[in-house]
Amino acid sequence: MARKMECIAMLLAGGQGSRLGVLTKNIAKPAVPYGGKYRIIDFPLSNCVNSGISTVGILTQYQPLELNDYIGNGQAWDLDRSNGGVHMLSPYQQIKGMEWYKGTANAIYQNINFIDRYNPDYVAVLSGDHIYKMDYNKMLDYHKQNNAACTIAMLEVPWEEASRFGLMVLNDDNSIAKFEEKPKNPSSNKASMGVYIFTWSKLRKYLIDDENNPDSSNDFGHDVIPAMHSAGERMFAYLFDGYWKDVGTIDSLWEANLDLLNPKVDLDLSDNTWKIYSKTPIAPPQYVSASANLQNSMVAEGSQIYGEVDYSVLFHNVTVKDGATVRYSIVMPGAVIEEGADVEYAIVAENAVIKKGAKIGKRPEDVTDREEWGVAVVGPDVTIEEGAEVAPKAMIGKEEE
Repeated sequence: MARKMECIAMLLAGGQGSRLGVLTKNIAKPAVPYGGKYRIIDFPLSNCVNSGISTVGILTQYQPLELNDYIGNGQAWDLDRSNGGVHMLSPYQQIKGMEWYKGTANAIYQNINFIDRYNPDYVAVLSGDHIYKMDYNKMLDYHKQNNAACTIAMLEVPWEEASRFGLMVLNDDNSIAKFEEKPKNPSSNKASMGVYIFTWSKLRKYLIDDENNPDSSNDFGHDVIPAMHSAGERMFAYLFDGYWKDVGTIDSLWEANLDLLNPKVDLDLSDNTWKIYSKTPIAPPQYVSASANLQNSMVAEGSQIYGEVDYSVLFHNVTVKDGATVRYSIVMPGAVIEEGADVEYAIVAENAVIKKGAKIGKRPEDVTDREEWGVAVVGPDVTIEEGAEVAPKAMIGKEEE
C-alpha cells in the first residue's frame, strides 16, 4: 500500500489538439515545444513540484509516444520518487474490456484505483496545455478554509473574449452561484482556468454517479461540476491574477511564445524562485556570427545565426544562414532557414527546412484583406523548396509516404 498523500495531481494530457493542425499530427498537444527550451506540459508539472505535490498521474491517450519518452521517469522535474512520483496513465484493458477515455471525467474515473492507492484527502485536476505559473498550495489552503467540495481557479478575462470560456457568476463570498458554458451573451467575465481542487471523497462519488448516467458526456465542465452544483455542494472560485494562456490554437501558441519577449507581460522564465523545469538536450552554446543581425529575440543552445533575426523565438539547433531573415516567428528545434529565405509571422516546426529564397508568411499590413491574414505554419520535417511561397494562414504538412 502506498503511503497516504494529502493531495495528488491528475494531469489531463490526452487531447489531440486538432486546432494546432500539423503541429499535433504525431504528438499530443502537451508535448508541443514552447519558449525556446520547454514543452507545454513543463508548466503544470513544474507547478506541481514547486507547490509540494510529488504524486502526479499524467493521463495520456492521443499519440502518447513522444510525451512518454519526454517525461521518462520524471527525473528532470524531481519526480523520480520511490513513493509517489510521476505515472503515465493510458487507457488499459480491464476485465470488462478495453475502453478509451470518453471525456475528462471518465479519464479520472478509469483511474480511481490509482488515486485510492494514495488515499488522498484532495485531488488537483489540471489541464496539460496551459502556460502559467501557479502555487496550487495556496489554492489548496483556500479550499480547506472554505470547507469546499470543489474549488475552481478563475481568471477575469476581457468581456469581448468571455464567450470562449466556461464562466462563473459569484456570490459575495466567492462561492459559485451559477455556471455558463461558453454563452453567446455572457453575464460574467470570470472564466474557469481548467484548474480544479476537489475533496476526494466527494469527487469519487460524483465520478461513479456520472459513469452510471447513460446521458452524460463524462466531462467535468459539462457534467460533473454542474451535478455537484445542483446537489448544493460547497463550490468556490479561487481568483488568479497572473499570466495564463490556453495554447489551443496556432495564434495563441504564437502569441504565447512572443509574450516572452514583451517586457510588459508578466511571465519571466528566468526567475528561479518558481523554476520551470524541462528536459532539454545538451547542446553547445549558440553561435552568432559577426555579420548576423540579432535583436529582441530568444535563441537556445546549439543554434547558429548568420542572417537577421528580430522579435523571434528560436529553439535549440536552429540554423539561420547568410541573408535569411526571421521576424515575429517561432522556429522549433533543428529547423534550417537557408540563404535569402524570408520567414515572418510564422511557426516553423521541428526539423523543417526552408530552402533558398523561399518566403513564409507576411506582415499583417502587407495583406489587403485583414481576414486573409494569419500565422503561416510549416509542419515538422517539411521541406519548402527554393523560391516557394507559403501564404499567411497556410498550414503545410508532410505528405504521407
